[in-house]
Amino acid sequence: MRVAFDPRASTDPRGIGRYVRCLLRALRDTAGDDEIVETHRPRRVDVYHSPWIDGALLRPPCPQVVTVHDLTPLKRRSEYLRTGLRFRLRYLAVERAVRVIVPTQTVAGDVLERLDVDRERVVVISEAPAPRLHQRGPEEVAAARERYGLPEEYLLWVGGLLTPDPRKRIAALAKTPRELPLVLVGAAKPWAHELPDVTLTGHVPDDDLAAIYSGARALVFPSDDEGFGLPTVEALACGTPVVATDLPALREVLGDRATFVDADDLEGLLAAGAAATRPAPAPPPWTWEDAARATWRVYSDAGG
Repeated sequence: MRVAFDPRASTDPRGIGRYVRCLLRALRDTAGDDEIVETHRPRRVDVYHSPWIDGALLRPPCPQVVTVHDLTPLKRRSEYLRTGLRFRLRYLAVERAVRVIVPTQTVAGDVLERLDVDRERVVVISEAPAPRLHQRGPEEVAAARERYGLPEEYLLWVGGLLTPDPRKRIAALAKTPRELPLVLVGAAKPWAHELPDVTLTGHVPDDDLAAIYSGARALVFPSDDEGFGLPTVEALACGTPVVATDLPALREVLGDRATFVDADDLEGLLAAGAAATRPAPAPPPWTWEDAARATWRVYSDAGG
């Protein structure tokens, strides 16, 4: 089988870029006699996979698979008015896909409720920590702390700070009283530098990210809507406790591996983070190779 895979989102510093990079690498490692072609203009292939809705084609020349990470623009229309037409066209393309991959049953339910997609076309394939994100020793932790000017003890948040995303609630988190300093990791635009009383690292390479995870008291995850929550499993892979808001997708992904706090209680979230102790539970036993094998099965079904 010859599969066209749109790689353009691989440069995105947020979770979607992590998904594309990790899945593409694992697809190549598990391809066997099959072939992956990196392109968003599929020609002479059996299946086209767009791992983000921006790559979904309205009139694909072959069976199309699309990954839908969440349906935030549909669930929070008032916050996405400026991009409404673009999203309507993309979701129309999703509705025409032969298969739709989602990261959780929670997102699957959203797709079935809000899009014209049959249940048999929706496939849940979980995500996983990147291979380089694992617990690091004291020397690496100390080096990262010095490199990025981090305090000795800190709470951690990881994600994109390119635009103020209301569902992430970072501004509210920064303003909430807390016992420990707060470190924010991720590519940032100028608005993020106006957040009060936080340490910003900007984008960091994976080895440094693993050390920053390993040195944190806990990862705090204040979102009021998520499709998967990839930083939470990354933190667990680095031995770091996770304190998160009590959302369906996060409950589904983490089970009893995290401490959950009511979504309206950011002060309680930060207090629980400060009280967290190691060792953290191991992350779910699912790898990107597992995800790739499941995705190859989707390709086979779509192309057949």
